[in-house]
Amino acid sequence: MGAGILYGRRLPARLLPAISRLSEIFPALGDRALSQPPALQQHTRRIRDVSHVIAATGFNREAALIRQPGVVTVAGGGDAAGLAIALDAAAVGAIGIISFGLTGALADGLAIGDWVVGDRIAGGFDLACDPAWRDALVARLPAARIGGFFADGRMIDTVAEKRALGTKHGALAVDMESHVAARIAAAHGLPFTILRCISDGVDHLLPHAITVCMKPDGTMDGAAMLRSLAARPTQIPDFTRTMAGFAKAFRALGHGAALVGPRMGFPGAI
Repeated sequence: MGAGILYGRRLPARLLPAISRLSEIFPALGDRALSQPPALQQHTRRIRDVSHVIAATGFNREAALIRQPGVVTVAGGGDAAGLAIALDAAAVGAIGIISFGLTGALADGLAIGDWVVGDRIAGGFDLACDPAWRDALVARLPAARIGGFFADGRMIDTVAEKRALGTKHGALAVDMESHVAARIAAAHGLPFTILRCISDGVDHLLPHAITVCMKPDGTMDGAAMLRSLAARPTQIPDFTRTMAGFAKAFRALGHGAALVGPRMGFPGAI
């Protein structure tokens, strides 16, 4: 992204608040990945010595919130095939897989910043979540809702489809990684669970700039978002509102991550 674009010389002035909001949400994540993905190359050797939980996320920023001993993070970045390969490699010696991060609401009664603990996943792969792990997470986050998730790799951006999927599958929330994480967990016979924080309500339309926000390495695609905003400036109010919701959700995500305990609340973990 050129400096001219960054400093607004080739963008409408009304884009500047959106750019400011974007930089608040994803500081330093625009152009390079965090250090975790390269470390995956050494997982097979290291994890034979220490049992660990795998946490599947979308963004590197989500993964950064839960880096702790005994947790291996894998950021999918919207690349389902790459996520599956990385999770499969990390599964050697793992004791469980958790899907963690932001999530969109598919039902009424869920506000930005609310926690949802999964009891099952439907969509790209169907699987019941581990009940003991679910209960351990709820004990740590007693205000969390328990319910189903939907995931098939797509970002569900319209209100109509959010409501339709919620009704069809009886699901509370949607994300882009849980179906992949569940499939790898099932293939390796590992307990699976979901812990996610609401970032957008069921009646919240996601603008086009949000649908192009992820690079395959888990970083933010700021250039794609700015191109989208410049091409479709009418989405700027929705974009600004969405990013404000993401900021609130990330704050809640960090707070909750500090409460779940060792190895992402895995039962019996110390």
